[in-house]
This record gives sequence, C-alpha cells and structure tokens, in this order.
Amino acid sequence: MRLLLADDHTLFRDALVQYIERAEPDAYTILARDLHEVMDIMEGAPVLDLVLLDFRMPGMNGLEGLSKITTTYPEVSVALLSGLAEQTDVEEAMAMGARGYFPKTMSGKAMLNGIHKIMDGEIFLPIDHNTNQIMASYSRISDNFAPRVIGGARDKKIPPQKLTPRENDVLQYLMRGAPNKEIARALDLQVVTVKLHVRGICRKLGAKNRTQAALIAQEKNMNNKNS
Repeated sequence: MRLLLADDHTLFRDALVQYIERAEPDAYTILARDLHEVMDIMEGAPVLDLVLLDFRMPGMNGLEGLSKITTTYPEVSVALLSGLAEQTDVEEAMAMGARGYFPKTMSGKAMLNGIHKIMDGEIFLPIDHNTNQIMASYSRISDNFAPRVIGGARDKKIPPQKLTPRENDVLQYLMRGAPNKEIARALDLQVVTVKLHVRGICRKLGAKNRTQAALIAQEKNMNNKNS
C-alpha cells in the first residue's frame, strides 16, 4: 500500500501515519504539507494507490487543488480529508472525480477500512445512519446558536461558554500538536490537570477529541486570545 497523505496539521497527520503503519506493516506513506509539495511529489511519478488531500491545507483554494490533481493525474485515486468540510463541499468533490471522503471525526480503523475500499475500486462515503446523510466532518457549536436542553415546560438555550485563561493556554499548545506531557512541563501543571483542561476545551468547542478541538480553534483564529 502506497499512500500520499497531504495535511498541514502535524498532530493529525502523524497520528494517522502511525496507526496505518502499525496496522499495515507493509504500508509506505509519503507526506506533504501543502498542494505545492503534492504536485512536486506526483511529478516524480511514484506509483500511488491513493492520495489523501486535506480540504483546508495551504494551496488548495477550496476545491481548486483537487481539480488540479484529478485533471493532471486522472489515473490516480484521490480522496478528500477534512475536519471542516460541509456536505456541499463533499458532493462537489465527488462530482469532480474524488474517490472518497474521510471526515477527521472517523476512527483510525474506519479510515483504514475506507482506504481499502477505494483501493478495491469502490467509492467511499461514510453515512451517518441517524440522519442518512454524509457523515459530518466536525461537531461544532456556532457563535450565535447553542444546544437546546429538552425538558420542563419549555426548551432552554445554553449560552456558549468561554474558555478560562488556563484552558486558552492549553489550547495554544494543542494547536501546535503538543502532547500532554509537553504541555504539563511548559505550563508547570500535572498531566492529569492538562487532561481535565483538554476535556473542558473539547466540551466548550463542541469537539469530540483534541485534534478536532485544534482544528476548530484554527478555523476560529483562536491564537493567543481567550474565546
């Protein structure tokens, strides 16, 4: 299995590569951080089973990057990888020739299963069986709308919660892909305390895990500010 994984988010990219290479010892993964690197690698004509493209990495310009690759290398299977894509983006990508779509909310096992399906000649689109729609690539609370609690005489809205100063400190390290031990050393905290802050950050941002929290924070430009 020869994959080209293009993603500028180091934490997610490295975690996925480690999972794939543990599960598939014969797998060989080439890494790229932006579309320019992807084009340089593919120009060298490596034999690739699949190219995984991050929807929001530098150089993509929406789906222009996908179009460039599918047009230049129509024989290569390409799939979209995203933590922030909307359903309309996915549908357009598939119409442009993408062979699959991998939301970053998926487990490593599910992603690997989807990769095998594409390599077997299938189209891979994960479906949320609760909605019968394409699986969301993220779980997010909008700035102007909060979840509703059902119960009592009427529904109640929960106002969005701001991060505490310490949660914001931890978030800055999450956005750099730092592990808990490194964050604990940098902020002079216990690892268990860092884990609690990460849990609070995920809850307040509507994220399922630390990687997704970092993606949401990057989209919201939450660098060095309390939100």
